[in-house]
Amino acid sequence: MVKFPNPSLDATFAALADPIRRAILERLARGDCSVSELADPFDISLPAVSKHLRVLERAGLLVQNKQGRVRRCRLVAAPLQDAAAWIAYYHRFWERQFDALADFLEQSETDNPNPQEESECL
Repeated sequence: MVKFPNPSLDATFAALADPIRRAILERLARGDCSVSELADPFDISLPAVSKHLRVLERAGLLVQNKQGRVRRCRLVAAPLQDAAAWIAYYHRFWERQFDALADFLEQSETDNPNPQEESECL
């Protein structure tokens, strides 16, 4: 069962709200890399990339290690599992709602096989 409220879940979704941060996570899913490697594909300054990395780090989605003068980043996937569990919970909820609607519509059709005749009598 998913437990609510969850402040770390809020931080995860806030971090995932930005396309640059999502792209950074996609890159890190392929393996660790340096901050400059992460910054390379974006047309933003290195300090701006560092701000994005801090948001991801506060959300627990990455860790940074310093190796000499180079900062390397590594993906931490656990918060993404919590987000996936939250989404799965609501996916099941909506599936039940749609199934109930389909059952209702099917029953309505069975109860009144020709709704046109009824509306014409009014």
